[in-house]
Amino acid sequence: MRAWLLPLLLLAACKPGGTSPSGGDASPGRDAARDEPGAADASALGALDGAALYSSLCAVCHGADGTGYRADNAPSLVNRTFLESATDEQLHRSIRDGRPGTAMAAYGTARGGPLDDKAIARIVTWIRGHGPAPMTIPPRAVGDAARGAPLFAANCERCHGTAKARGNAVHLANPRFLESASDPFIGWAIAHGRPGTPMEAWQGRLTDAQIDDVVAYVRALGKPPVAETLPAPTGKEPIVINPGGKAPTFKPRSTPCAPKVPCTPDERFVPVDQVKQALDEKRRIVIIDTRPPSDWMRVHIAGAVSIPYHDLKRLDEVPNDGTWVIAYCACPHHLSGEVVDALRKRGVKHAAILDEGIFEWQRRGYPIVAAPGVEPPQGLFPPNGAGSAPGTPAKH
Repeated sequence: MRAWLLPLLLLAACKPGGTSPSGGDASPGRDAARDEPGAADASALGALDGAALYSSLCAVCHGADGTGYRADNAPSLVNRTFLESATDEQLHRSIRDGRPGTAMAAYGTARGGPLDDKAIARIVTWIRGHGPAPMTIPPRAVGDAARGAPLFAANCERCHGTAKARGNAVHLANPRFLESASDPFIGWAIAHGRPGTPMEAWQGRLTDAQIDDVVAYVRALGKPPVAETLPAPTGKEPIVINPGGKAPTFKPRSTPCAPKVPCTPDERFVPVDQVKQALDEKRRIVIIDTRPPSDWMRVHIAGAVSIPYHDLKRLDEVPNDGTWVIAYCACPHHLSGEVVDALRKRGVKHAAILDEGIFEWQRRGYPIVAAPGVEPPQGLFPPNGAGSAPGTPAKH
């Protein structure tokens, strides 16, 4: 069961960053509305229609047309078999509640995000307008999770990971995913795949009973989500960490130029170890969490200030005096790349991206502020890309 068993909404806005060909923007197809800092400030979001909301918040990962895979392996939101099997309520909940522990933040105001239910409904309408209406999917028989486990391990695990480790495809053990996805939806995805993606159709390769068993196993992966969060950012948190400290001595890296393509190397990535060392040495620094506030309320780097990519007003408070500014996200380069670009347009020369992102920072045990019950992020499966390609369907 290859990648994208279920292309469930990773609607986090994520932008590729790196080397700038010929000194230009490294992100082709970027929406012009994102070029001006604060163009999508939270205060203005309520007045936008569905198309503008999607463009401002979703297109940088899922593509302007919703076909996905622009950044961070974000899936297509307009794939036929996805939209015909997903209800509007499922789409709404996916945007509202996000996928904790992934790059997909919660965008609903109830979770600390910037969108009320009416705004989310406008995005759902836009998505629905680019594909089929939902079908009535027949219910599935009750499967056996124990029988489904070896089927999943043989055919699905390499892309979708395990209960404790994510693969490159949708992590099916995510509790918010399992809250919103019905058994018929999961079974439909297995049976019919996602045309045009690596997720193939398994109908005819697995029996109906085997598909039911895999669905039962996926359902058994879930555990209740953590409900507790930190207090919302007030907008008054200090911008500068260690204001009396010396400047750090970072050695940023750049993405190598493509062969035979004129470009100016853009040194915009600072490794997590260098930032941790700067904090240990009490160096003067600004650390910006560029994710929606809902993610900051789950976990953030100690001392980081919340300045979401969609609400850049507090960039006015960032000193332009040579102080190093490090922006981070979970993608790990895309939201932070948006904010670094905005800072550089303001003339802030020492603005860079936390290279490995917050998840690697957290995995290494570096200083964080986390809500009760938030666990370290899961590793990737298989480790270092090991493992064999899925073979023929396993038998009972």
